[in-house]
Amino acid sequence: MKAKQILDAFSEILMQDDRILSPRERELLASLLQNARVASGSSPETQSAVTTVIARSVGETVAQRAFSLLGNSIVEKIVAHGATSESTQETTVSDSPPGAPEQGPQPPGGPQPPGIRSLRVNDSPPGAPEQGPQPPGGPQPPGISSYRSTVPVRQGTERDLINGVAVLDASSIAQTQCVVLDEFLAPQELDELIQYTLQREADFRGSEVISPSGDPGVTDYSHRRSKVLMNMGPHEEVILERIRGVLPRVLEQLGIEELPVSHTEVQITASNDGDFFRAHCDDTQERVASRRMTFVYFFHREPRRFEGGELRLHDSRGKGEQPFSTGGYQTIVPQQNQIVLFLSSVLHEITPVECPSRAFADSRFTLNGWLHK
Repeated sequence: MKAKQILDAFSEILMQDDRILSPRERELLASLLQNARVASGSSPETQSAVTTVIARSVGETVAQRAFSLLGNSIVEKIVAHGATSESTQETTVSDSPPGAPEQGPQPPGGPQPPGIRSLRVNDSPPGAPEQGPQPPGGPQPPGISSYRSTVPVRQGTERDLINGVAVLDASSIAQTQCVVLDEFLAPQELDELIQYTLQREADFRGSEVISPSGDPGVTDYSHRRSKVLMNMGPHEEVILERIRGVLPRVLEQLGIEELPVSHTEVQITASNDGDFFRAHCDDTQERVASRRMTFVYFFHREPRRFEGGELRLHDSRGKGEQPFSTGGYQTIVPQQNQIVLFLSSVLHEITPVECPSRAFADSRFTLNGWLHK
């Protein structure tokens, strides 16, 4: 087996290993791919050429670090992988020197839509929900390392495996798309928002969800746990003004011709140790069916003292109250002064937050809301 085959077979493992590519390097790679896609416009040839050049460069780096850091462990993974493969062809490890692969691996799934930070496969077995967390003060929910999404994943005859990645017929999948914008607020505006939030800890209330009957005001700690502040003060108009300014460009990237906005909702959410929000859509209940666009603006006190709290946008099928994931999802890691915009019909979740201090000021904060049609 040649170096290229090694990297192709284990691209998911290699690309997610912090010893090979750090989280910051993966973020920079995602940003580079995003910018390259936008710059190349609608030309598939240009996009393919740019992606190939980037992938080759990344592949060389991955190969060098993989061989020098992991050594025999990669070979062991190859052997284990080969033992479960349907192929009976004998394979051998290439003796090519480290750093000399024929061609680096392509980023998973090829060129990515705007805003992708990473694309992974949900490894939660269908029908295996976890026990929900207890209310504050009780036993804590599982940490990041043991958390698995309970979003339903339906299997069918059209499902197949390609290099261990579950895929479906592309024509039947609603793939998620989002737009990620960095440095969204001016530094002074960001500082003022942080101070405003920290000074109003006493005004935050436990997050509620809409019940299946459509009634508001239901607290369900097995589905969502966090605290919210409904009064934004002057910051509501600041964030909405910025969103109105970028909305035409966002709609263009999402392939939406127009979005007449009748009204908006805005709130600040504080997520501390163990807080999360399981997979859901923002427009499934009749009471909020007019929601069209969801936005999530990340901010926190520096230095950041929490981990997790990632925004996962699932590829899904089905509409109405029970869409189900096809297994793939995009992961957005919270970054200071960054906003993510996506359609409210997208199935999404917030992974558990780890905040060792449990201090309110160290929380993962978002200014999030919805544009209604």
